[in-house]
Amino acid sequence: MSTGLIIALIVIVAVVVAVAAVLTLRARGPRHGANLKRRFGPEYERAVARHDGDTKAAERELAERVERHGSLEVRPLEPAQREMYEARWTAAQERFVDAPREAVVEADRLIAELAGSRGFPADGHYEEQLVALSVHHAHHVEGYRRVHRVARTRPDGTHDVNTGTEEMREAMVEARALFEELVRPSRHEGGRRAAGDRTAPATPRAGHRTPSMLHRRQAKES
Repeated sequence: MSTGLIIALIVIVAVVVAVAAVLTLRARGPRHGANLKRRFGPEYERAVARHDGDTKAAERELAERVERHGSLEVRPLEPAQREMYEARWTAAQERFVDAPREAVVEADRLIAELAGSRGFPADGHYEEQLVALSVHHAHHVEGYRRVHRVARTRPDGTHDVNTGTEEMREAMVEARALFEELVRPSRHEGGRRAAGDRTAPATPRAGHRTPSMLHRRQAKES
């Protein structure tokens, strides 16, 4: 076999390999993006917006989140721990009517502690904790982001006085979805609890006040 023929064969093989690689990447790309979009839901759109519409950059960021935190093993809660967290959340909800900001601050603190107990980054590492939560609870993590934004203290020790009661109420209600996801037993702990055993009652019992009651109280006073 002549040298020219050998070179020609090498070139042909290299071209075929390159074309196959391009076709493979094109085939994988849309599926990869679709998988991330399905997994992250609203967090996917948020990442795209943060990257000014650059979907590739957003997908790289989300893929890095999965690589860092996708294998995180959620730790089980002891029954006493679960009861304690549920009692604290109920108390925060009841406190909202008279002291909404303090209730939101407690909700922010409570979710951070609960997430830490379940094995997510803790010790005040809010950003990293939020990223890890977004991998496993993407459809509910926005509530945590909202209560943290409301509860965040400025360097001078003050809060954002422009945050209205209604905004705080919405943040509290939205954060409850993440709290319920975190406090309920995971699959390896025996699956979800029965429908009648919920973290917080859908219909308040006698004497129980939740953020949604604020509307009725304000209506009576107006």
